[in-house]
Amino acid sequence: MAEEPILIKRYENRKLYDSSRSTYVTLEEIAGLIREGREIRVVDAKTNEDLTKSTLALIILEGERHKKNLLPLSFMYQLIKYGESIQGVFQQYLSSGFDAFLASQNEAHKQLREWTERRIGKEATTSEAMVERDEEASLKDEVDKLKQKLEELDRRLHEGKN
Repeated sequence: MAEEPILIKRYENRKLYDSSRSTYVTLEEIAGLIREGREIRVVDAKTNEDLTKSTLALIILEGERHKKNLLPLSFMYQLIKYGESIQGVFQQYLSSGFDAFLASQNEAHKQLREWTERRIGKEATTSEAMVERDEEASLKDEVDKLKQKLEELDRRLHEGKN
């Protein structure tokens, strides 16, 4: 069963209240919950209007304000200029592009696991100690390089979410 979204209530004074933890939260704390894989739902405390989209947009804009440069300036101009006329195409493009990025990241993780298992299997059958040390050093270098690539992909993923 999927976990229920965390209910965040926004009050007239713009304070955000996490009803699951009975505490006020900031936009950055909400972003942290999302990075942890949690789903949130933001509603107006008085009218119960769903404010989730506008809150997520605020989180993204806060990132821009803090110089995270998620969206290029020229892109923002185009988005405002063409607005609703490209909305459907833009949403589909972003969604499919992000899905492809996640799929490639998952494939890279899978290939790294398989490669590591093969290398470990080869080392187990080698009888000479020097050969094992050379392969271990080579394996370590290759794993370090793959880790760097995965960290880069992970960094890009997190930048895309912020």
